[in-house]
Amino acid sequence: MIKKLLPLILLFVGAGAGVGAGMFLRPEPAPLVATDGDETAKVETKETEVEGPSDREYFKMSNQFVVPVIKEDQVQALVVLSLSVEVPAGQKDAIYSKEPKLRDSFLQVMFDHANIGGFDGAFTNANNLAVLRGALREVAQKDMGDQVTDVLIVEIARQDY
Repeated sequence: MIKKLLPLILLFVGAGAGVGAGMFLRPEPAPLVATDGDETAKVETKETEVEGPSDREYFKMSNQFVVPVIKEDQVQALVVLSLSVEVPAGQKDAIYSKEPKLRDSFLQVMFDHANIGGFDGAFTNANNLAVLRGALREVAQKDMGDQVTDVLIVEIARQDY
């Protein structure tokens, strides 16, 4: 008998805890102030207004980029990057359809960056990343035209060997 009631009891206890948590965590209503008559109005709070829908959206490249760092004809490290491409609103599909071409161009830029020592030492230095980001943006705009407004380095990591 108790085995049949236990799930029912746990259901009610869980539902009660959920309702209690919801009531406890509910935001406070805006305070009311009296106006000239018997009318009441909500106090306007000064919050930073969020702009409307953005005219930009971001296309996250589907896979990470793996770039070898080669010294003396041996792989010394691997650099792994995740990139996103900033495009005008509604252009994500155009980027998606040409992603293989864009990936190829991005890889060539990253290989060149690795070959000139861009991933050596303090490779996350703002200046080093600005050079890489600028080169990626330039090649993306060359391949895609004005559909690409920026390239963002979302993640970067280096594994030394």
